[in-house]
Amino acid sequence: RHMKNEYSKITPYIRKLAELSAHNNKIVPEMYTEHKVNRGLRDMNGNGVVTGLTEISDIKAKEKGPDGQYIPCKGELYYRGINVRDLVNGFLSDHRLGFEETVYLLLFSKLPNAEQLAQFRQTLSDYRSLPTSFVRDIILKAPGKDMMNVLSRSVLTLYAYDENPDDLSQANVLRQCLQLIAIFPLLAVYGYQSFQHYHMGKSLFIHLPKPELSTAESLLQILRESGEYSPLEAKILDLAMVLHAEHGGGNNSTFTVHVVTSSGTDTYSAVAAALGSLKGPRHGGANVKVVRMFDDMMQNVNIEKEGEIKDYLVKLLDGQAFDRAGLIYGMGHAVYSLSDPRADILMKCAKELSVEKGFEREYALYETVARLAPEIISEKRKIYKGVSANVDFYSGLVYRMLELPYELFTPIFAVSRIAGWSAHRLEEIQTAGKIIRPSYISVKPLKEYVPLDKRK
Repeated sequence: RHMKNEYSKITPYIRKLAELSAHNNKIVPEMYTEHKVNRGLRDMNGNGVVTGLTEISDIKAKEKGPDGQYIPCKGELYYRGINVRDLVNGFLSDHRLGFEETVYLLLFSKLPNAEQLAQFRQTLSDYRSLPTSFVRDIILKAPGKDMMNVLSRSVLTLYAYDENPDDLSQANVLRQCLQLIAIFPLLAVYGYQSFQHYHMGKSLFIHLPKPELSTAESLLQILRESGEYSPLEAKILDLAMVLHAEHGGGNNSTFTVHVVTSSGTDTYSAVAAALGSLKGPRHGGANVKVVRMFDDMMQNVNIEKEGEIKDYLVKLLDGQAFDRAGLIYGMGHAVYSLSDPRADILMKCAKELSVEKGFEREYALYETVARLAPEIISEKRKIYKGVSANVDFYSGLVYRMLELPYELFTPIFAVSRIAGWSAHRLEEIQTAGKIIRPSYISVKPLKEYVPLDKRK
């Protein structure tokens, strides 16, 4: 009875146990160097430790110089060997939306022709519905305050609605992945609308998706009470989804998909695990931090004066502004140094959208920070490579201009990245055959067992 009434309370006893746990942890950063362990699967130069092979995507951030040494270069991202810049230019020049085409490419390693693309779009549209009473029984009856947790719970619950949830045949896993790709916008948006109604006291409305709409259009249509959106809004959300659909295979959530899939578990468990990874602010939640950092900047700085902007950025690095974390959010990337190709593409479209939405002044501030921040970071920090704006720097601004709520920033990342996760799950099932089991070095000295009556 006591625990039921104080379920979330941290009791004095729990605090004492936590202190005991912390006191007995003797692992310090220097020990990683001593034992030659690449902490975070990154070597001393920040390069990722190779843990597998993939055909799905690749990142280029360095090239071999005349002396044989690798030097930073303009960042490039490839989906199935095709430069993402070319992919984007292709569908934009044809005045088409590109997410479905990108999903097809990631899953099947080829670009679809017109007939194949139309059939694939129709398949996703046919799958874009939830089981009978799912919204009422699963989403509305258990409204959550965190949309990523709601998304994870919904995905795990779908296991119970699948007649063949544990069948790991290629066809069945592909069917499950296509269904998840199709319904992720519904799970995210309906979860948000449930939160708005039950926790924020807003009116509740649930729109059914229109079968003729694309994934990006469907998301905007079911999210907005009016169901209306402009062609430019749909175009830019679609583009953002293409740029977030996949990234090299080495990111945390995609690696999670490989690890969990290698155990032989079902699709729903693997995707839920990836969602748990993406929820973390070091991975999928960074664009929210960027937007809130800029909110704080605009409240405390005269953004017409470049000197004041520069002083604010210095304070950020010194831990004297915003959240005192010592970071300029949206700057730098684990792989890219000179440029993030996704940021390059999104920056141009963000400028176009800022004109339609009346955000020119705010966009100009982003441009100024993108120019000043790398110089300031280089001056104040010892870094092994260059620093530039990453995709999170602009995606938050884009989502804000699209009038998307903060609560959906990371779920929309998931709506996009489920495409890449699906491709990697299928690849792991096809090619691996072994459970991924990393090795850890124990640094704890051996000691004798002490009988209970003799312990202090």
